[in-house]
Amino acid sequence: MNKKTFRPSKAMILAAGRGKRMRPITATTPKPLIEVNGKALIDHGFDRLAAAGVSSCVVNVHYLADLVEVHVRRRKDMEILVSDERKELLETGGGIKKALPLLGDQPFFQLNADTAYWIEGVKPNLEHLIDAWDDTRMDALLLVAETVKSVGYSGRGDFELAKDGSLIRRPERSVTPFAYAGAAILHPRLFEGAPDGAFSMNVLFDKAIEEGRLFGVEMEGIWLHIGTPDAIRAAEYAVRDSAA
Repeated sequence: MNKKTFRPSKAMILAAGRGKRMRPITATTPKPLIEVNGKALIDHGFDRLAAAGVSSCVVNVHYLADLVEVHVRRRKDMEILVSDERKELLETGGGIKKALPLLGDQPFFQLNADTAYWIEGVKPNLEHLIDAWDDTRMDALLLVAETVKSVGYSGRGDFELAKDGSLIRRPERSVTPFAYAGAAILHPRLFEGAPDGAFSMNVLFDKAIEEGRLFGVEMEGIWLHIGTPDAIRAAEYAVRDSAA
């Protein structure tokens, strides 16, 4: 596979979470459908995927699943497939593993409906992922954001980014400069030997780190982390300022 020409045609958006930190908004509205700058968070993700040439997208549903399913099926610019987790929330890793039969055997985009939101730089960030993907070296390529330049993020970061693009997990109780921005290219082989049922993608990311096959791309632009109700206003102000 030529890393310069491969472009994922399929994607998955994770949209099953409860959004507890977004209460009281999420008491009646699932987090992926919360509007920021006049558009649901999940639609910002769909728009970026469509611009990158994606033709088919899987969306998993659990919390307020009917609302999410009705909303996403309105998309007409790509095929929408729903992975139903109404009976059991499978977390990030388990949710993607369940959907693998719908995603095929080629690398695919994966977005988190609630965190894959940003102000683009000169070049779309999904294009940066496409350009950096190397099938011979990578099982996963994550978009990472510099925490000090992000809006609405108050965590300690997730990774250190080496000069060769490989990622190293943040040591416990320490601070690192990069956080996972909720967008990635994943190869299905990443899930070989993965556990059944619910599990976090961090389990597979750590395994890929041990095998030297987890890489990252620093995002261009500004990451807007929508983790609390107050972060919605901060993100909208940031977008207005960038357009001024």
